[in-house]
Amino acid sequence: MKPPPFRYAAPASVDQVVSLLAAHGPEAKLLAGGQSLMPLLNLRLARPAVLVDLNRVRELDYIREEDGQVIIGAMTRQRTAERSPVVRRRLPLLADALPLVGHPPIRTRGTVGGSIAHADPSAELPAVLVALDGSVAVRGPGGTRTVPAAEFFVSYLTTVLGPEDLLVEVRLPAHRDAGTAFLEVARRHGDFALVGVAVLARVSENRCRGVRLAFTGVGPTPVRVPEAEEAAEGRELTAAVCAEVRTAVEARLQPDSDIHASAAYRREVAGVLAERALRLAVQRAREVE
Repeated sequence: MKPPPFRYAAPASVDQVVSLLAAHGPEAKLLAGGQSLMPLLNLRLARPAVLVDLNRVRELDYIREEDGQVIIGAMTRQRTAERSPVVRRRLPLLADALPLVGHPPIRTRGTVGGSIAHADPSAELPAVLVALDGSVAVRGPGGTRTVPAAEFFVSYLTTVLGPEDLLVEVRLPAHRDAGTAFLEVARRHGDFALVGVAVLARVSENRCRGVRLAFTGVGPTPVRVPEAEEAAEGRELTAAVCAEVRTAVEARLQPDSDIHASAAYRREVAGVLAERALRLAVQRAREVE
């Protein structure tokens, strides 16, 4: 299969990218790692008039700590983030999730910003962003603005990014003092998850604090379940509390059925994964107390 014809641009700076997007608007498509876009092009499900290749924009490739956050440039490869000592030390939830993204060759090309901007509802990195209440920086003709994770994802493969917008960096609160876990069920290792969950929890005086659960594969966007978080908040993680968390998850989620799994299966798996991941996160939190 071959893609439809398009014009090709390879800018070397963010300013050049923004100018190209301003000139071509919805007729332009951004190429980062290409792990999602290239199959769409080859299947002719995407037909851009202009392909804007970001791979020469070196200023978008970085990982740094700043004001209690870890800031990751949009063109940072997933494999680079996976191997980063800063990520392993300061962002254990992201470190948990990255090895589950496809296979090493995919992570070698795929970018952190590209995965989040693509907004596949089964992808791991959007769920991490939502679980951590992170944000993204977006550059457009009017300058750079910050968009919280809760406002960024709109629906399937849809975000608030407009045709002239460029996601330039991902900002995640550092959480070395918390326990984390990312668990998922997939048909095969490296496949998109049928259901996945990102969990963060702290423990103080043997009670759960700051519990967050974000699910992937159960809706058009990553899904937080406040009822499940509240069921564990301020309480010792007993079997009874775990059962309440699981019940809250299954009651709250309304996934669709598809050729891969039924809605009932996804709800049940989500509840089981929530309990297992929360137990693991609490165990890890006790180790860092």
